[in-house]
Amino acid sequence: MGLLSDAKQIARRDPAARGVISVMLLYPGFHALIYHRVSHFFYRHKLFGIARWNSQWGRFWTGIEIHPGAKIGSGLFIDHGMGIVVGETAVIGDNCTIYHGVTLGGTGHGKGKRHPTIGDNVLIGAGAKLLGPFRVGDNAMIGANAVVLSDVPNRATVVGIPGKIVRIDGKPMSHAENLDHASTADPVEQEMCRLLHRVLALEKKLDVEPDSRNRLNMCETKPGSDCMIDYGVEDTNGTDNTDSKDSSDSKENTDSKDSSDN
Repeated sequence: MGLLSDAKQIARRDPAARGVISVMLLYPGFHALIYHRVSHFFYRHKLFGIARWNSQWGRFWTGIEIHPGAKIGSGLFIDHGMGIVVGETAVIGDNCTIYHGVTLGGTGHGKGKRHPTIGDNVLIGAGAKLLGPFRVGDNAMIGANAVVLSDVPNRATVVGIPGKIVRIDGKPMSHAENLDHASTADPVEQEMCRLLHRVLALEKKLDVEPDSRNRLNMCETKPGSDCMIDYGVEDTNGTDNTDSKDSSDSKENTDSKDSSDN
């Protein structure tokens, strides 16, 4: 697959593109691929100085730093691109999408494999950091600003610092094609939701009426939700029960909660 095919892929997948010609003339992500093809050619022929010199020129003109030794498959779409860093032993599969600020970085001082390997059809959100010699599976999605330090299974979604797997779809889906990185779950919200489960369980043991006003929106009972909380009662009259709840230090006070305001 050549550069013309890459330009067609970018034009097809970017809704802002006005055609293949505009991609070839105006897109720094495409220009970075051209610089890298030349640099990688020199690198494979052990002309490391020339390869590095050319890659630095590419970095100067595009803001994208790709080491000449990195291996990149066909159909890579680098959107915006400023601040992207791809290390020497990094491998990027076919039809991937990478947003600005992404780092495919290495760990350790050894000369061997020290950068990540990215599978096919992977989307990496803006600002994500992937550090180390691990593999990201096919059709995976890395959320914006995630810090990933270990293997990611196929069709998995990773978000957070450090990166947590929040979803494994189980059905083949190309996140890089759909550009759906805004639909990821929030692991902090999920932990808060689990905490509310625990609090409500303790309230039921103490016969304390749960206050529906303090619930989190993502924990509301709704079809298809990952977190289903039963608040026990529905606040239909809008009354304020917080004062009575604060005074219920023991189970004997629960019967007199309605008259505790006096």
